[in-house]
Amino acid sequence: MLNLNSDIQFIKGVGEKRAKLFNSLGVFDVDSLLHFYPRKYEDKTDIKTIAQVQNSQVVCIRVAMITPVKENYIRKGMTLYKCRFSDGRDVLEVTIFNNKYLAESLKLYNEYILYGKIEKNFSVSSMSAPQIEPADFKAGIYPVYPAKNKLNSRAISKVVSTALDGIGEIPDILSGEIRRKYSLVPLDTAIRNIHFPPSSDDIAPARNRLIFDELLILQLGFLKLKSGKKKETAPIIKDDFTADFKKLLPFDMTKAQSRVTEQCIADMQKNVPMNRLIQGDVGSGKTAVAATLIHTAVKNGYQAAFMAPTEILAAQHFETLEKMLASAGIRIQLLTGSVPAKQKREIKSRLLNGEIDLLIGTHAIIQNDVEFKKLALVITDEQHRFGVRQRAALALKGISPHTVVMSATPIPRTLGLILYGDLDISIIDELPPGRQEIRTDVVNSSYNSRLYKFILDAVDRGEQCYIVCPAVEENELDVKSAKQYAEELADGAFRGRNLALLHGKMKPAEKERVMKAFADGDVQILVSTTVVEVGVDVASATIMVVEDAESFGLSQLHQLRGRVGRGDRKSYCVLVSDSKSESARKRLMTMKKYSDGFKIADEDLKLRGPGDFFGQRQHGLPELKIADMANDMDTLRITQQCAREILEVDPDLTSPQNSALALRMNKMFENASYS
Repeated sequence: MLNLNSDIQFIKGVGEKRAKLFNSLGVFDVDSLLHFYPRKYEDKTDIKTIAQVQNSQVVCIRVAMITPVKENYIRKGMTLYKCRFSDGRDVLEVTIFNNKYLAESLKLYNEYILYGKIEKNFSVSSMSAPQIEPADFKAGIYPVYPAKNKLNSRAISKVVSTALDGIGEIPDILSGEIRRKYSLVPLDTAIRNIHFPPSSDDIAPARNRLIFDELLILQLGFLKLKSGKKKETAPIIKDDFTADFKKLLPFDMTKAQSRVTEQCIADMQKNVPMNRLIQGDVGSGKTAVAATLIHTAVKNGYQAAFMAPTEILAAQHFETLEKMLASAGIRIQLLTGSVPAKQKREIKSRLLNGEIDLLIGTHAIIQNDVEFKKLALVITDEQHRFGVRQRAALALKGISPHTVVMSATPIPRTLGLILYGDLDISIIDELPPGRQEIRTDVVNSSYNSRLYKFILDAVDRGEQCYIVCPAVEENELDVKSAKQYAEELADGAFRGRNLALLHGKMKPAEKERVMKAFADGDVQILVSTTVVEVGVDVASATIMVVEDAESFGLSQLHQLRGRVGRGDRKSYCVLVSDSKSESARKRLMTMKKYSDGFKIADEDLKLRGPGDFFGQRQHGLPELKIADMANDMDTLRITQQCAREILEVDPDLTSPQNSALALRMNKMFENASYS
């Protein structure tokens, strides 16, 4: 008898070798198998005649084979097998690709069930690569799973069926009261019907139940993280020195900056740790807010830490914050992986002795041997580049310090509910006065010669240019590769100019070297992948060219656009796309229309959905297997309320009826991607 914890290899028909294929899909035991959901279904219940079918319709038809199979060798690795079938009235021409076994198994005049897309061209009807089943085939709705080459959907379906047959009733994780309140089917029913629905009407109730479970567990996890923070005792920042610090700044803070600063200071004056996300568009002045908070923490007798994702970005923050804070007598130190060992030891000693007020660095500052004397404030920049555990490791350096995470990635508030469910959110929704708008144009590759001249003219004026490609190397997606394009441009349009290549597959030290050369002005044109999306401020970089721009999400394009316009010169963003897709063009024109990152983020979510919102899954976010952040927002709100109600009565989820929920919650957050 199987149970939910049984290893996948012990299901009949799996074994050790096939178990590894399942493992590569994230399936390790019966439980994870049952939560490996179909991506779609094939409805093979309604069998039609050829005459009843519309052109390009996917259908099931019952036909008899009326001609022998003819073999056509096309080229190496491609053989076509053609034959004809009839339903007694009309004839269907069928083509089978590279499947000799299937072609030879077909018997003349035998009846078969064919499932596939039918194409009608005048009097001729045809099917290419249909599924062909014997006439006694069992009609039903069949699941289609995300598959791999050596593990197809049909094989996965068979193993799921075997597991469901070998397991008893799946215990419910929700109380009968919650199920009745929200009109949810039992978990056992939902699991069985999501895999093998008796009818198409049974799919929606199963999905609704499983989406509810997933979002409820997610919200419970985030609320627990939040409440855990609130139980801790944090250093109390008694006095607010914001007014003093503002006098030191060479500019006036915007209303948005002042509002966010006030929210953070109010949090820091409580005895529970602040856990706040500061979201602000590129150039909105998040660093000035961070400096204000650091100043107040230090003036209250505490230390602060600031973590950035790369050495060059950490160095830039060091320079910026030193200019802002040095006149206030704040002692600042930079600690990165490349600092010599002797100097590192000195820094660590001074830090522990309280001789350093603010430590700025990369992940080097969360190493075990880095100890603070009196840490009260932790700030991380570009939070989505760090995992939840990395953030937590830095927070453990003090006795429950106040935590601020900053991000220039504009995220719609609805999506923020999920992505940053454990954080309070502050938004800097105003740009400082005088911040110039970046001109954005959408062109196709026929403009290349004019574009190259435009870039050369800018370079001759002492300006710099980014050219971003979607891929590192040539691939099957038929998009520009950074490597190939850099070679073409270096030997062609930009021969004799200082051009460099930057991509994510390079070693960290090499990436840092190239970015520093660009920041120092030694490189005039930088051909790159999106590794520059979060990068240093280069005041003389005035042109951002994005090749195959339709390959990127709008929020990602907005981040890339934010790499230019950092100085006082007019700046440009050119989106190059040869896509004929109307939806792709509409998306790119959104970039031309809006400069506000939050408006763009909202449009991006509407147009592309959350699956593609970031281009890659957020680090530290538990994977959602069935819920959709755009379409299931109503359920998210309901489950958030349900989670609050559960935790009000049972804050530690220790009651018998909630113990299964606690296990699910722990499993979801343990399996999250922390990098």
